[in-house]
Amino acid sequence: MFGKKKPKIEQPITPEELSRLNDKKMADAEIEHFHVKNDSIDIVKYKKRRKLLSVILTVCLIILIILFLVSMLVTQWGDLIISVDSPAVKKGIVLSEDPEFKTQSASLSAKQADDVTNITYSWLPVDLDTSKNGEHNGDNYVAYTFYCKNNGQAALDYDAVLEITGVAKSADEAARVMVYKNGEPTIYGKGKYDDRNTAETDCTKFNTDTEVMTTATEKFKVGDIDKYTIVIWIEGNDPECIDDIRNGHIRMRMLFSVRDDETTAPAN
Repeated sequence: MFGKKKPKIEQPITPEELSRLNDKKMADAEIEHFHVKNDSIDIVKYKKRRKLLSVILTVCLIILIILFLVSMLVTQWGDLIISVDSPAVKKGIVLSEDPEFKTQSASLSAKQADDVTNITYSWLPVDLDTSKNGEHNGDNYVAYTFYCKNNGQAALDYDAVLEITGVAKSADEAARVMVYKNGEPTIYGKGKYDDRNTAETDCTKFNTDTEVMTTATEKFKVGDIDKYTIVIWIEGNDPECIDDIRNGHIRMRMLFSVRDDETTAPAN
């Protein structure tokens, strides 16, 4: 009948066409997967970079905090440190602010004296070695009394060295350090500014520019106790007590160590 279209007969897909179609679909899938994979890799890398940056920043922050705390300990609470080295600790040397050693330690710390000005020896109290244990700073001076004990298993010989660990504005030039050992005082001062080999008046010269003094105790028996009092002030009669050292400070450490049998004892 005229006017009626002949139905279109679907031609079967040949194997060649099917293969081409499958190849195209696989190619499109691979392209899509490739882009997704690259995006995933970029995201992972970005997250790793962020994590690494966070770790670095955290570590830097921790380091800054530690440095700040160390600085605070050194400048605010470490003007005078008393400590025992590891070999001496192992052999039983202990420290305490208490003569009964109800509390003991391998390290002690004396508080700083604030807003000091120069004084002279005759202004110091006469009972500095007997008035109080531990920190007993007064007006314009540092005073600290402590005890060293052989808490080990055998008699031993020990040395102690008092050294300057920090100075500002050359305050050490006019400083005086009085060390009582078992009630016997000795005053130390830096050598004269124009002649380091000559001691200042009425005091013993520092061993070196940074070493104040050394002391030795031989045949320190088990249970023996040595008493120390350290007093530090700025001597107003010293020629180097001038305005230039105003607002300066001094930090010191006294370190105890056990002497080997072969080691020669230093002079007291």
